[in-house]
Amino acid sequence: MDTGLYTPPDTGPAVPDGAAAPPHRERVYARLREDLLAGRIGPRERLAEVRLADRFGVSRTPVREAMARLLADGLIERADGGFFPTVPSLTQLRDLYELRATLELRGMARAVEDGSVRHDPGLLDAELRRWYALRADPPPPDARFVVLDEEFHTALSRASGNPALTEALVTASQRIRRVRMYDFLSEDRVASTIAEHIEIMELVRDGRLDEGYRALHSHVGGSLAAVMERAERALTQMALHADRI
Repeated sequence: MDTGLYTPPDTGPAVPDGAAAPPHRERVYARLREDLLAGRIGPRERLAEVRLADRFGVSRTPVREAMARLLADGLIERADGGFFPTVPSLTQLRDLYELRATLELRGMARAVEDGSVRHDPGLLDAELRRWYALRADPPPPDARFVVLDEEFHTALSRASGNPALTEALVTASQRIRRVRMYDFLSEDRVASTIAEHIEIMELVRDGRLDEGYRALHSHVGGSLAAVMERAERALTQMALHADRI
């Protein structure tokens, strides 16, 4: 469903008049990467070179080069003599969830431990306004809500002032997006996420960092058992709904 609330598909940067178009391999890579991250390619869909070359109107060479990059990115994998979207195992998913939580909490902890670290109030206020609007007019359940969720956590990390932490968080989040997107298919889950995001951001804005840290800790999964539960639930939802999104 298209509610207008979700980030539209990225068709790549516009090419100014008179500028050279990007190489075929870059265009194919960018489009396939976006399709994989958005879940528009099903987990059991084979990425066939010939079919993709026809789709993009290119030879098989740029498709092959793009696939090599996607394989290095960890977004696709070899199986049964072909390429398919990567679906993390439960163990891999647990590890990535744990990494994501560690990166997020570290962004908050550095402000708790060092009084000279201040979260950027402009970033906090802008993100809060966005989530207040979502609370006033909640979107329907939709797998693409995961993009809004990632944007919140990215903004919170960026506000803490360590770009390297934020970059690592974005990478970790993208690697589990294909599974996490199936965690937002109920009204209760969307509503609780909105409420928790607002609570966390208000606590940070008000300088109540210890409370904010605890709220974030609970939100992202405060224990390995909670992380495992979320990972198992997400994989189950993916298996149930992958062919419908």
